[in-house]
Amino acid sequence: MTITEVELNPCFLTPKRVQPEYPLLVYLPGMDGTGQLLRSQTAGLETGFDVRSLALPRKDLNTWDALTKSVLDLIDAELEKSSQRPVYLCGESFGGCLAMKVAIQAPDLFKRIILINPASSFHLRPWLSWASQLTYLVPSGLYDVGALGLLPFLASLSRISRSDRHDLLKTMRSVPAETVLWRLSLLREFDIDEEKLRRLTQPVLLIAGASDRLLPSVSEVNRIGKVLPNNKIVVLPHCGHACLLEQDTNLYEILQDNDFLESKADTGRLKK
Repeated sequence: MTITEVELNPCFLTPKRVQPEYPLLVYLPGMDGTGQLLRSQTAGLETGFDVRSLALPRKDLNTWDALTKSVLDLIDAELEKSSQRPVYLCGESFGGCLAMKVAIQAPDLFKRIILINPASSFHLRPWLSWASQLTYLVPSGLYDVGALGLLPFLASLSRISRSDRHDLLKTMRSVPAETVLWRLSLLREFDIDEEKLRRLTQPVLLIAGASDRLLPSVSEVNRIGKVLPNNKIVVLPHCGHACLLEQDTNLYEILQDNDFLESKADTGRLKK
């Protein structure tokens, strides 16, 4: 996928190993929208999945409905190549909100759903919502400083390698202020029909970092768990909001340890 294509339309990033015989795992990223911060998890996930990561253009100002349609169109295009395989949907933070929108739009499409620190609790942090409405007053040159100041809230820095900390900051700084403001407005307005959520009968894994300083993720996954009929909650005791970047976090092993894999996706168990 070229940089030009990513800048024009939402697309899927494809790792070097394309494995159409494996279940498709679609990852929807956080606020940065780049999809590139999944890198540290890709090797583990490729043990049992054909991985795709959503990448949004840096200047993407689409609504929830338009983003939902883009994701479903991209998945349809993948399944046209090899339709007879299950699809796992994984959303983190902002992507967790998008994953819920996508899932209720196509409830029969996904075999399993994984939500990681979903940002659907954004409205429960009044200071975040208040600050996000004032950020249009901040000169664009100060966004770099703001990104640096947010790092301790986004992640347990001591648990992230120096290179991954650098990548996280670089990624945050790559998103234009206008796009950040737009995505914050989407989070402020985020709403989901709980009746439609209740109709999702497939297994859902709800993952929360107990040390999330940005959002009340543990209480949020417990709230969502009361709505979804078939869910399991996993609390990672030392993890922050950007838990997938932390060195001790292995998403594939979390799925495996919680019996969230099936048949071909569980090839790693045979290797133990």
